[in-house]
Amino acid sequence: MAEKKVTKIGVLTSGGDAPGMNAAIRAVVRTGLYYGLEMFGVMRGYSGMIEDDIVPMNSRSVANIIQRGGTILKTARSAEFFELEGRKKAYENLKKRGIDGLVIIGGDGSFKGAQKFANEFDIPCIGLPGTIDKDIAGSDFTIGFDTAVNTAVEAIDKIRDTADAHDRLFIVEVMGRDAGYIALHSGIATGAENILIPETKTDIEAIIASLTEKEKRKKLVNLVVVAEGDKFGGGNEIGAILKNRLPNADIRVCILGHIQRGGSPSCLDRLIASRMGFASVECLLQGTHNVMVGIMNNKLHYTPLDNAVKAKQKISDDWLRIVKILAS
Repeated sequence: MAEKKVTKIGVLTSGGDAPGMNAAIRAVVRTGLYYGLEMFGVMRGYSGMIEDDIVPMNSRSVANIIQRGGTILKTARSAEFFELEGRKKAYENLKKRGIDGLVIIGGDGSFKGAQKFANEFDIPCIGLPGTIDKDIAGSDFTIGFDTAVNTAVEAIDKIRDTADAHDRLFIVEVMGRDAGYIALHSGIATGAENILIPETKTDIEAIIASLTEKEKRKKLVNLVVVAEGDKFGGGNEIGAILKNRLPNADIRVCILGHIQRGGSPSCLDRLIASRMGFASVECLLQGTHNVMVGIMNNKLHYTPLDNAVKAKQKISDDWLRIVKILAS
């Protein structure tokens, strides 16, 4: 039997917001309209599907948004969607509008929801990796990571100026509850003396020994970049330990927080979001269903949703060696 052709597509953003989500929404909507499809925006992620908060979208709906951070569709995390009853409600709301394809822009949790939904009901789903953490396997970059890490770099550069003026040790906490990519990239780019990430065990004694040795040779300006999910603790915890063990050092803690999520997306984030959004509609039209669209080696790459929710982007040993050598 021939596969039913997709005619109406819904697009939603789910989980944490990421710069470039609007660029992805724009690409999905305009590509769908180009192919003569009806397009719908689902407000507040899976919550909007359950609550029937779904709106038609046209070309003007996505005008002047490519440069904006956040998401015009809003976003939320929905515990109800992880119950079968919630997914049934969502399905019924889509079916009554005739929506027969979904594009989900989000991270790992969003893809788990899409995987369950696609396996249970006859609405194909395409995932676009929208997360600042860059922790999803199957794509060299995720939508939002480049902007977030550049925001962190800009902030850390400014902090180093103050550190230099006062001969201070600064501990800077960046986002990354389960993944250390923002800490790794921003730490290397700003010349941090130490980078602490969830993927590796923090050797606090080695850090203290290193900072003590630097203190002896009068290197008083130091930066420690720590991911919030570091197993030894975030910035405040590390700061308290170092203040206790290095009483002569002038130590300050700075937590960058949600500033990393906002702001106008970088050129790279706009480009990959546009490319992925375009590809998601073509996937639905060509019968490539229930995959995540990524970009690897500058080529579109498709990962089955079942695999995308299991695999994590791993930090290579090469990066860890670079950190060790360049910070010495």
